[in-house]
Amino acid sequence: MKVAVDVLGSIEEPRMVVHDDQVLVMLLRPGSIEGGLRPSELTNINYDAGEMILCHRRVEHWIRTDGVTLLSLGISDGMLTAASNGVEGVELSYQPKLVDPRLRALVTAVNAERIAGFPSGPLFLDAVEQALAVALVDNYAVRTSSAPTYRGGLGPARLRKVKELVRAKMEDGLTIQEMARAVDLSTGHFCHMFRKSTGQSPHQFVRSRQVERAKEMLRSVEARVLDVAIACGFKTQQHFARVFRQVCGTSPLEYRSEFLP
Repeated sequence: MKVAVDVLGSIEEPRMVVHDDQVLVMLLRPGSIEGGLRPSELTNINYDAGEMILCHRRVEHWIRTDGVTLLSLGISDGMLTAASNGVEGVELSYQPKLVDPRLRALVTAVNAERIAGFPSGPLFLDAVEQALAVALVDNYAVRTSSAPTYRGGLGPARLRKVKELVRAKMEDGLTIQEMARAVDLSTGHFCHMFRKSTGQSPHQFVRSRQVERAKEMLRSVEARVLDVAIACGFKTQQHFARVFRQVCGTSPLEYRSEFLP
């Protein structure tokens, strides 16, 4: 289990956070946090010391605060899978202000162990993580098997080579034939193996990476939308806007307006 104390100073402008692991947070001191899925739609919540948040996972979440101190516990996928009787891809519901005496007692025990310098060693943390995973799955699981494991397909080295090629050449109009040649496979065999590896066609994979890069540029670069489109491999601004809306549910300009003053 990952244990960390995060001291967040005053954040005047909303800051994006994304948790890859499932994270449970307890406030060590009273404070307030404004949070939401968009910078323009933040909700302020006041917390007492000991109150908790079951965080969004793999979702862009925006926060602003005047200063808080948090104890963060990362629960592994393995523990969540074991707690759900071997079912993979467990997802838990976001709880912005979690009131759960059982969970609070477990997190408080971890904090006491931390203050003491972790004298009980890793076995104690493993036991608490297991208990946390069971409690979270029992009470807050909303979906399972949403992240399937794809078996077979390209080996790790070949898959990594394809991903690096996509990252390096997506703006150049990368073709499936080029991707297949990079790993010495025929186009048809490559497409079959790639889908087995990722659950996506090569085209879907490239599109998703193009849109992710575009989102980064729209958030941080003062460039025209056309420049962003070209840098991400789209030949026209219209095509870029259409694909972006299909994936994100909003236009590039609307998305940018959420982040730039």
